[in-house]
Amino acid sequence: MGGKTVVEVRTLKKGRYIIIDDEPVKIIDITTSSPGKHGSAKARIEAVGIFDDKKRSIIKPTGDKIDAPIIDKRTGMITAIMGDTLQLMDMETYETIDVPVPDESEVEGTVEQSVQVEYLETLGRFKIIRVKGKSS
Repeated sequence: MGGKTVVEVRTLKKGRYIIIDDEPVKIIDITTSSPGKHGSAKARIEAVGIFDDKKRSIIKPTGDKIDAPIIDKRTGMITAIMGDTLQLMDMETYETIDVPVPDESEVEGTVEQSVQVEYLETLGRFKIIRVKGKSS
């Protein structure tokens, strides 16, 4: 999965995901300014990248449309850890995926072999977000 869709800026809320500079980001703050005599209201969106943790901001009219990623949250099991990459097997489709090993600060729990994890997939990229526990 992991495509993108178009949403209107006025419908955005804190915690939603959008795409800024071809990078999927999570909105951390959104403020709107009231329109002047001639013009439309503007929204200032501050967001943090899902994959690179960089802070980005954008100002857009509230009537404009913006791309939003389709994020697929799935469960997988770590089958192998190879240096800075780990191999993950999806628990529904049984396909294997190579994913970069996340920093300990990015993930809840310890990443180790034979552990079930929750991961995000969007725009052809993957990120482990949570360790669920040992598989039985």
